[in-house]
Amino acid sequence: MKPGITALTLITAFLFSPLCLANKGPAIKDYPADKVADNIYVIHGPLGLPDSGNQGFMNNPAFVITNDGIVAIDPGSSVQTGEMMLRVMAKISDKPVIAVFNTHIHGDHWLGNQALRAAYPDAPIYGHPNMIALIEAGEGQNWADRLEQMTEGKTAGTVVTGPNKTVDHGATFKYGGTTVKIHHYGKAHTTSDLMIEIPERSVTFLGDNVLNDRIPRIDDGDIQGNIGTITQILETGSKVYVPGHGPSGDAGVPESFRKYLDVLYTTVKKYYDEGLSDFEMKDQVAGALGAYAGWSGFEEQLGKHISLAYLQIEAAEF
Repeated sequence: MKPGITALTLITAFLFSPLCLANKGPAIKDYPADKVADNIYVIHGPLGLPDSGNQGFMNNPAFVITNDGIVAIDPGSSVQTGEMMLRVMAKISDKPVIAVFNTHIHGDHWLGNQALRAAYPDAPIYGHPNMIALIEAGEGQNWADRLEQMTEGKTAGTVVTGPNKTVDHGATFKYGGTTVKIHHYGKAHTTSDLMIEIPERSVTFLGDNVLNDRIPRIDDGDIQGNIGTITQILETGSKVYVPGHGPSGDAGVPESFRKYLDVLYTTVKKYYDEGLSDFEMKDQVAGALGAYAGWSGFEEQLGKHISLAYLQIEAAEF
């Protein structure tokens, strides 16, 4: 980088270029970056579903500052969220982004790639092969369209920009003495879930295999697979776990979400074995999950989760 030209200067010039401003929704306000370990920051997003108020921002973009540059994780749901992430990173470090990792196919986590690719075109963007295949099949555009509709146009201008490099379980990267280790244990929240461990800092990014204070959509997942994935990742013994949505914390974060899934599944199976239909057991399952009733999305997702658990239990019988 030339003397006197900072990362913030370059990013600002890009964000306010005529091309960038054309046919585009408004900028998102800057959110704080919470330091969860030395040189590791998380921008904890709102817990609600995408709407015009949060402008589609609802996940936990994160970044790791290494001696070589910045490793970015899940830059959010839109070009606007990605641009916000660029501004926030530039306030903390003038190092360039050297790599981006996407945790799974759901667009609220990765459609912000567009902004990072525009600012740092040589930085590779990594994703699971199943994620890339789904984007090529049209799922990325489905997400972009859905988010623009839900936010009443606030994400307008977002162009699907998927990963350009594949990565899978066991891959390890070194960036200036910082290790990035990839975990994938099969179908969990989706078929494309990556978890990202930074061993030197004892931090693991969980994607949507784990949420905290929010109940997710699990339409694309497998409940038992998700439970097993959480059990596997807890073997890292990390001190800090970063969920896909909600506050970061210690092992209690993944353990709590694993318990939600386990109680959901075992309670539905109990009443399935007693001959109840999914709609007949809702009150009993809600009671068993009472500890999670205050989590965002509980009422909206409960019926769907019971039905999905019921179908998965039924399928396991044959």
